[in-house]
Amino acid sequence: MFLEPFWLKHAASSSLVLPGWHRMSYEFEGGSLISEELKNHIRRLHSVVGNANTDGRFIIFGAGATQLLNAAVHALSSDHDGDAPSSSPSRVVASIPYYPVYREQTEFFKSEAYRFHGDTMSMKNEMDYLSSNYIELVTSPNNPDGQLKKAVLGGASVKTIHDLAYYWPHFTAIPAPADEDLMIFTVSKLTGHAGSRFGWAIVKDEAIYQRMSTYMSLSTYGVPRETQLRVLKLLKAVLEGEGKEMFEFGYKTMANRWRKLRKIFSASRRFSLQDLDHQYCSFSKKIRGPSP
Repeated sequence: MFLEPFWLKHAASSSLVLPGWHRMSYEFEGGSLISEELKNHIRRLHSVVGNANTDGRFIIFGAGATQLLNAAVHALSSDHDGDAPSSSPSRVVASIPYYPVYREQTEFFKSEAYRFHGDTMSMKNEMDYLSSNYIELVTSPNNPDGQLKKAVLGGASVKTIHDLAYYWPHFTAIPAPADEDLMIFTVSKLTGHAGSRFGWAIVKDEAIYQRMSTYMSLSTYGVPRETQLRVLKLLKAVLEGEGKEMFEFGYKTMANRWRKLRKIFSASRRFSLQDLDHQYCSFSKKIRGPSP
């Protein structure tokens, strides 16, 4: 809700009226479940901010990052390695501390193609590390500690999903565009509209993109067209002035909260907060402090 004052100020440019007859069918013209105009605005947004490379990549929409995360795990799992299903499920891992939904969602679906196996570092030390199939979840900046992270595991048997929900200028400096094989973003952390349930994945490999598309089609038959229209309206408002107003407002708000939190913890003898370094931000063109 920290961005609510910004949207109150921009109520006119972000408002949307949808008549009852509008967008009633499942699909857009041509049978697509994805708005090409919205997809183009997402590409433009990443280009303006400089936080992700979308050139030559596929973009798929989902009901927030949560749905896309499982779609990605499904698409990268052992069932899709080679011509026949693997007898050994892929091991899904994440570095502690990690977002609890990674484990909860993976275990909830009880898939035979993948299992959650806990902390990445503990897997790296296992003797059969290079002989097993792994899916590593990398969150950067990390939730909950705010650190910029990189993949820990490597090798042909490891596939990686980069959850970049917080890789925006109001939460962290943007040192360079992310250029990973599979990157996931969500509008809830970008504009604050968590209730719209909208996210997107940027995918390098077409086969992975097609598997994720099949997952989305069979689970929810895409994202509601009304949601896509609202997100398009929001992104148009964000991109006015190349996004500077919203990101500057967001950064100042979060940085101020971080300073207050550090002041509270500095008076404690039992609790402390981690130190986050100042970094150069290519979007703001300056060295800036933390704002997780």
